[in-house]
Amino acid sequence: MPEGDTVWRACKRLDQALGGQELLRTDFRVPALATTDLSGRTVLEVVPRGKHLLMRISGGLTLHSHFRMDGSWHLYRPGERWRGGPDHQVRAVLETASWIAVGYRLPVLELVETDAEESVVGHLGPDLLSPSFDRAQAIANIEAQPERTISEALLDQRNLAGIGNFYRVEVCFLLGLHPWRPVSSVDVPAAVDLSRRLMKANLRNGTQVSTGIDKPGQRTWVFERAGKPCRRCRSTIQFDTIGSPPRERVTHWCPTCQPATEDVGADTR
Repeated sequence: MPEGDTVWRACKRLDQALGGQELLRTDFRVPALATTDLSGRTVLEVVPRGKHLLMRISGGLTLHSHFRMDGSWHLYRPGERWRGGPDHQVRAVLETASWIAVGYRLPVLELVETDAEESVVGHLGPDLLSPSFDRAQAIANIEAQPERTISEALLDQRNLAGIGNFYRVEVCFLLGLHPWRPVSSVDVPAAVDLSRRLMKANLRNGTQVSTGIDKPGQRTWVFERAGKPCRRCRSTIQFDTIGSPPRERVTHWCPTCQPATEDVGADTR
């Protein structure tokens, strides 16, 4: 699932291409918006909120979208061949004089009043990539449930918005935290600060890197490296699922660098 930095970069590209431009044609291929026509309106700005995209349009409207697992927005020049997938996966087409934005496989696509944006993103905690990120609130949100695992707490968008599986797994490794460690035994400020630092660094990289080495096969410490040797100690990277359906997530960890302690409980994986 795309994480906050990926969404931030997508919003920046869309904003640079569409911001201040008049929509010449719109085509929505979801039942709720099938008869909607935004042609003649102007795209004011495209902004991220956690993993959500908010495209603000003149007349007090916001087009809200979310990538979830495999959604995406692609930009094409008029006449350029679309390459984001087959036609039946297109959910939205927004055309200006210079660009065509095509939304593929968007599981969330809805039009709301700009004044009512909180109805779709108001549940989110502080956005890690926002210049006005409320660090104290994010820490307080996580610490409010001390018995919860740090993995689940970091992934909960109501605590802080933007973190996905990549950052959660890598932050736990870098801080030496077993994935099932309870929040009560974790330096929460350190986890929040490292998460934000990694995400902000990757805004510049354009890729998700936690090792400092932006080369294929060398970008992560443990994420998606199950069965491979730990880069630090050569122990075999483990994996399992954490959380309850439908919010289960695959987690990876090094049993030596992230040892289970008595705080983790009987199930140490």
